[in-house]
Amino acid sequence: MTAPHDTPAPSPGGPPPTEVRFHHSIGLPGLLDEAQCALLVSTYQAGQVVAVGAADERLTFSFRRFDHAMGLALGADGLAVAGKGQVWMLRDHSELAPAMSPAGRHDRCWLPRSSVVTGGIQCHEIAWGTTPAGEPDLWIVNTRFSCLAGLDERFSFVPRWRPPFISALAPQDRCHLNGLAMRDGSPAFVTVMALSDEPGGWRKRRNDSGAVLDVASGSPVTTGLAMPHSPRWYDGQLFVLNSGMGRLERVDLATGGREVVAALPGYARGLAIHGGLAFVGLSKIRETAIFGGAPIAAYHDQLKCGVGVIELSTGTTVGTLEFASGVEEIFDVQVVPGALSPTFGETDGDADDIWVLPHQREPHREEVGR
Repeated sequence: MTAPHDTPAPSPGGPPPTEVRFHHSIGLPGLLDEAQCALLVSTYQAGQVVAVGAADERLTFSFRRFDHAMGLALGADGLAVAGKGQVWMLRDHSELAPAMSPAGRHDRCWLPRSSVVTGGIQCHEIAWGTTPAGEPDLWIVNTRFSCLAGLDERFSFVPRWRPPFISALAPQDRCHLNGLAMRDGSPAFVTVMALSDEPGGWRKRRNDSGAVLDVASGSPVTTGLAMPHSPRWYDGQLFVLNSGMGRLERVDLATGGREVVAALPGYARGLAIHGGLAFVGLSKIRETAIFGGAPIAAYHDQLKCGVGVIELSTGTTVGTLEFASGVEEIFDVQVVPGALSPTFGETDGDADDIWVLPHQREPHREEVGR
């Protein structure tokens, strides 16, 4: 059974709010409450990051516009969002959350504070790691230059690693490097759509040319995937989304074989795992140069856009969130452990009319609102 809802998606500084209609399984609010987590979802096409939580046995939603929102990286002090030509940094101001409308509902809050301009590098997934000194360290998947990179205020980006078969650093999207799995604070695995060194070469054959690469060696650990995304290391195991097939799979590192954990009704992209549950982003697909011909396109009239919740031990779908209008593509999904109802700081529908001043002893609405 599902519960239907309509809600406007605020667009600060942009066009009028878009009506977003969604349905969810009846048990999803209780599932999030039991798992003691909320979700962050980026919607590339709609240009929104959505915080999904639960309060009073209902889902709560908070929207914030970022042009071409893609990868999300949640850190101890804030949130990084990969957008068009820049990476945004949002500061955690959860001390202000209870003052946000409606008062008393929210327990986490992120507000934009800065951005780093990268130019058009087609930044896909991003992830926080740690430096040898234990400092936070943001890694970005630079798809256009086929490399992993870091950020520096003096440069567009700092190249850090590229697959050994990529012969030159060039803005040619040779292999469509798109996903990153971290392990012990460092990059461990990446996904590519093809082992190609030609400009745009990955486009020639996408339905069985995808691979997961080991960052340390540069070698493939599994091949033959259809447009893979979102590798994740969890509980000593490697998971990946075989996106073109609409499947969540577990990789056997010893043999390179893969086990299907669950088949999903959408182009699978965006994966977060928490408490034995996999939260998988699902997208409808368009007939374009990128999506056209994907195996799952044969079921285009049955595909959903939203998030599926999979119990890893059984492969059972235990919860669903479906966007019926306003959103058609999900890029990333992240879990916010310990949060129940996060917000991006709307006060009466306007997230830009919020100011945070130094030396506030106690936050009051008149200090953070209009």
